[in-house]
Formats: sequence, structure tokens, C-alpha cells
Amino acid sequence: MESSSYANWLTDSLCVAIEKAAPVVSAGANEAEAARALPPSTIEALSVAGLFTMLLPTDVGGTPHRPEAALAALSSVAFHDGAAGWCSMISTSTCLLAGFLDTEVARSTFGSATAVGGVFAPNGVGTPTDDGLTVSGRWQWGSGLAHCDWVVAGVTFGGGKRVTVVVPRSDVEAYDTWQTVGMRGTGSVDFEMNDVFVPRERTIPQLGATPKSSDSRVLLPNFSILGAGVAAVALGIAERAWSETVDLANERAPQFSQRLLAEQSSVQSLIARARARLDACGGELFRSVEAAHRIVEQGEKVPLAGRVRIRGAAALVVEESAVIGTEMFRLSGGAAVYDTSVLGRCLRNLSVIPQHIMVAPRLFETLGRHHLGLDFESSMI
Repeated sequence: MESSSYANWLTDSLCVAIEKAAPVVSAGANEAEAARALPPSTIEALSVAGLFTMLLPTDVGGTPHRPEAALAALSSVAFHDGAAGWCSMISTSTCLLAGFLDTEVARSTFGSATAVGGVFAPNGVGTPTDDGLTVSGRWQWGSGLAHCDWVVAGVTFGGGKRVTVVVPRSDVEAYDTWQTVGMRGTGSVDFEMNDVFVPRERTIPQLGATPKSSDSRVLLPNFSILGAGVAAVALGIAERAWSETVDLANERAPQFSQRLLAEQSSVQSLIARARARLDACGGELFRSVEAAHRIVEQGEKVPLAGRVRIRGAAALVVEESAVIGTEMFRLSGGAAVYDTSVLGRCLRNLSVIPQHIMVAPRLFETLGRHHLGLDFESSMI
């Protein structure tokens, strides 16, 4: 871990938390992939270590971790198991929404939960009542729903108004649709609500919501932090692929050769280039979030240029991580093709993460319009 692109961004307290959780997370990785959900032991270890709630506002019971340090912790968890890192990321980033609820409501929901999750996409339809909404709809990508106590979901009502609703897990029906190429252990199932009543105090406007928390982190742009979180997970998985390949290169010689892989100049070059790329794009990811945090600490909102910087760094991290995962897999030869191979799991996971809308390749087109001075839709940046 010491040579990783995220190690220097971790605080002492998060290093201690990860040190406690890592052996359990690593031991449960194969079980998570086979079961398509995190095992109870992993959930407990992440919960006890506080790795599900790193961005929970302090006035709701959270710990004041710096966001760039929280992202580094997500990378570290993902190094040990990509699925665990992903579920930690979903819950940690979703916790920021607690800052837009009245304090007592936030404490009784987010503040009391082991983990939270859900989907921002407004796939649900709400019917207004005197004191809230009645919600129906179906959403995809409900990562970690099995271990969440509270679920958020995007809803449209009243001719185009959009809110995020917060509901107990018991109000949601899950459908086991998660048979996938990679990220299998995340349990990212579909979920549905049918005429579920949501009181007004558990609804949050998706645009223009007013923070009700004194925690400055609540001012961080939600989509930017989600995109950065997705990237942090990809970075941790790519770091694992690189580390595994370095170990293998020092132990293994190709068939019909007496020289170790590490002694071949082509391997040396590939390893060095991958290291430089991980350090460069990973460093920019953390620096961009650190810069945004300094702005919100002054009580100001992050300007569009700062949001674009984070989203661009995040998309590049995911792109480079996927390429490096493929390079490490190919370098490692036949041993990597088996389901039991860590490199195989890294490759599968890194083939799925770039499909996420927050970091998909077409994002660069949108960001390019900004850099070229052209008009573009910036509400989700």
C-alpha cells in the first residue's frame, strides 16, 4: 500500500480503520463474488470501522474526515475487494444527503443506519398528498441494498419537479437481477416501490436544495463527489492489479524461459509506465477534491470550473485504470484466466466500472464543450 497513489492522502485514523477491516474484507472477497453480495463478516467489519459513513455530517453523528482522505480510504478498501470498496462508496457518498434533512430526521435515518444506498435517477413517479408523496417506480443499480437500512430514490412529480425520497428498506422490494460480467459482489439489484407514502420531511429537492447542516462538506457538489467516488474505487482495483503483477513478475518466468518476467525490459517499461499513470491521474483526482473542499470550507459553492476539474479527473482515472487492468492481465499470462485469479477479478471489475454514467467516456464530450467555451447542460456536473 505504501507505494500506491492514494497512500499519502490517508489520515492516521483512516489508516487504523482500514488496518482493522482489511483482513476481513480480503477474506470475504471470493464469497462476495460467489454470493453476488457482501458477506455478513465484511459488512460488520466495514460498519465497525466507520467506512460506510465517512461523509456523514458531523451534526448527525458523523466524523469530520476530509473528503479527499475518505476517497483514499475507498481506494484502499477497493484494493482488498472492489465490491466492498464500491458498497462503501455508495453509502459514504449518499450520506451527504443527510445534510439536507432536518437534523432530527437525519439522525433517525442516515444517522442510525449501518449503511444507506439507492439511486438518484428520477425513475419513480410521485403523487402529492397533503403531507408528502405517494411513490411508485422501479430503479436499477441498487448497490448493496441487502445491507442498507435506508434507501434513497429519485422521483418526478407535479409536471417535472424532481426530488430524492428517503425510505426504510422495508418499503422497497428487491429483484435479483445482478448476474454480471464484473462487480458481482456489489449486489446491485433492481428495486421497486408501489404506492409507498413518503412524508414531506423525508424528501429532498434534486436541484437547489438548501443545506440544513453546519458541516461544510454538505456543500460539495453531489454528482462530482459521486463521480470521484466511482473513480476512487477503480483506482484501488487498478492498484491491486499492478501490485499483483509486480509480485508475479518477480516470481514467475514465462514458459520455455529461464528469465523472470521482471528481468525483461518490456515488462520493466510497462510496469513503470503504469505506475506513472496511476500516480498522475490519481494525484489529480485527490487534488481536485481537496481544492473543492477548501472552497466549501469558506462557505462558498464550488464553481463550474472546479466541478469540471473533478469530473474530468474522475473519468480519466477510470479510463486509465481499465486500460492498466487489461495490461496487467495480459502481462500475467495463462495464470490470470482462472476465476480464482485476483487479476481476473480485477479485469472483470474494471470492465464494468466505465459503464457508470458518472464516468462514462461520453462525459469527455460534455467537458470538452466547457473547455471550448460552448453551451452545455451543467446541472449534473
